[in-house]
Amino acid sequence: MGIISWIVFGLIAGILAKLLMPGKDPGGMIITILIGIFGAMVGGFISTYFGYGEVTGFNLPSFGIAVGGAFLLLFAYRLIKGS
Repeated sequence: MGIISWIVFGLIAGILAKLLMPGKDPGGMIITILIGIFGAMVGGFISTYFGYGEVTGFNLPSFGIAVGGAFLLLFAYRLIKGS
């Protein structure tokens, strides 16, 4: 995928992760995009490691993996930032 599509995919995954975990967030749009992009990478790594699949493009399983990874990163980010 191209860089623009990763940014859009990360933004959507980050927004959904924030919707799944409501509350005060210390980050704005840029943090949301970064959490989503890195969440897709972390989720892809974890799911590939455990044999559940990988992030292969714009499809439903990849999107679920990306949102799950973004959710984990958002949780860790909130623990670190203390909010």
